[in-house]
Amino acid sequence: MLIAGFPAQAFGTNCFVVATQADAECIVVDPGFGVEAELDDVLHEHRLRPVAVLLTHGHIDHTFSVTPVCAARGITAYVHPADREMLARPELGISPETWAMFQGTGLTYAEPENVAPLTDATPIELAGLSITVDHAPGHTRGSVLFRLPAEDTTPQIVLSGDVLFAGSIGRTDLPGGDMAQMFTSLATKILPLDDETVVLPGHGPETTIGQERRSNPYLDEARRMVSGSGADTVTPGGARW
Repeated sequence: MLIAGFPAQAFGTNCFVVATQADAECIVVDPGFGVEAELDDVLHEHRLRPVAVLLTHGHIDHTFSVTPVCAARGITAYVHPADREMLARPELGISPETWAMFQGTGLTYAEPENVAPLTDATPIELAGLSITVDHAPGHTRGSVLFRLPAEDTTPQIVLSGDVLFAGSIGRTDLPGGDMAQMFTSLATKILPLDDETVVLPGHGPETTIGQERRSNPYLDEARRMVSGSGADTVTPGGARW
């Protein structure tokens, strides 16, 4: 499997390109602000041909370039239905202050022409890949994880969007965010994964489930919820993005 990732020009949002190998079809995950030139370089370097864009959620820092990326290649964008409206109205997912700041930049955003829904627990077959979609609300109502199965000596890979970061989780104080839902998602979708699972988050460096199980305070909280042992509330201010 071939996975290439790089940060967008704003907010440090990770954009990923995933393919079975070089010189093949691929998918693009979360094309944020100003990714087109670097994305073109990655595609040219590995001789890759995008067939779809997958979105972990609807926040504009993950979706800003979805329309130019899709329109240039005549491909479809996939998003969970609960976040679909944010592709038409990105202001629904961010604070009024952030939206005002965005409007002041002079940048323009457009809704993609072709959008398809992601369905929980249903694998999608694209570019020779079998990708399992796990609905994991909390950061937004339509946040999802994308799971790629283990292959031979390669462990399972999870593109976690803003559900799980190295040492933290996505913030839940924006419209559509819910801390209780986030802890439920962590308990039911993250904790059951094998320690060897590689996590490619929406921001920051890669990690593993084992590392996060040992050191991430939010997973400690989720584990206590599952066990019913009670919990000390983790301060939401430690979450980011």
